[in-house]
Amino acid sequence: MKKLLSILMCACMLPLALTGCSNDGAGTGSGLSSQASSAASSQGNEALSGTIKLSGSTSMEKLAKALGEDFTAKNGGVTVDVQLGGSSAAITNVGDGVSDIGNLSRDLKEKEKAMGFNEYKVALDGIGVIVNPNNKVEDLTLDQIAKVFTGEITNWSEVGGDDAEIVVVGREAGSGTRDGFESIVGVGEKCKYRQELNETGQVQNAVASTPGAIGYVSTDYINETVKALKVEGVSPSGDTIKDGSYKLQRNFIMITKGEEKAQVKAFLDYILSDEGQAVVEQVGCFSVK
Repeated sequence: MKKLLSILMCACMLPLALTGCSNDGAGTGSGLSSQASSAASSQGNEALSGTIKLSGSTSMEKLAKALGEDFTAKNGGVTVDVQLGGSSAAITNVGDGVSDIGNLSRDLKEKEKAMGFNEYKVALDGIGVIVNPNNKVEDLTLDQIAKVFTGEITNWSEVGGDDAEIVVVGREAGSGTRDGFESIVGVGEKCKYRQELNETGQVQNAVASTPGAIGYVSTDYINETVKALKVEGVSPSGDTIKDGSYKLQRNFIMITKGEEKAQVKAFLDYILSDEGQAVVEQVGCFSVK
């Protein structure tokens, strides 16, 4: 009798034991699957790693930093280090291997193209001619702009403004913005500057604080502290820059040299993607698409 009772108790406990093993097995399998999925996701985000070094145009500072921050948010293992120095520094730094990417607010010159750079047009930009907000002048022709910057016109009354001295402010030699402005206006190296400043933001501040000043900046630096003049009757805007009716416009260029590291190639691919070009528009530049 005792033997029969023992057999019956074992038989009853067997399904429970089997069920318990089955549940443990399913729980462990589910846990491993979740961890693997999480690890795979993390690995996907961290697949790229290292630092991408950029240098060059100060006009491209806000754009480069915004693109770098968004790219890092999507690829946590990558750091994007944005330095300045001007467009000429971009040529030198990339050529010497100091920077992975050079930012130029102008097109490459023929002698620079012969140096073997890889060239990427990443955005369009306008160059705004700016004056102090209290200036009565609203519009200048390209010819008038040329005469103002070369010193042939020295008083605002000569172009419809008040009787006040014109204070010409510009960028330093080697600046891509200066090169672009002078090339488009056709003044070469004939400009007579009262101040030559090293950064776009400095030009903006100088014009904002000087009643008779005139200068030029990337259009994404135009705000309520300065007034952008019309050029040949056309205001700088996304539409007028894209259709070419606003004459003072240029390309924003990024350059590399030789074989690009994986993270550099991925960053450039991202910039030219819809996601990257959306950031271009968000900071006040204009998409190349």
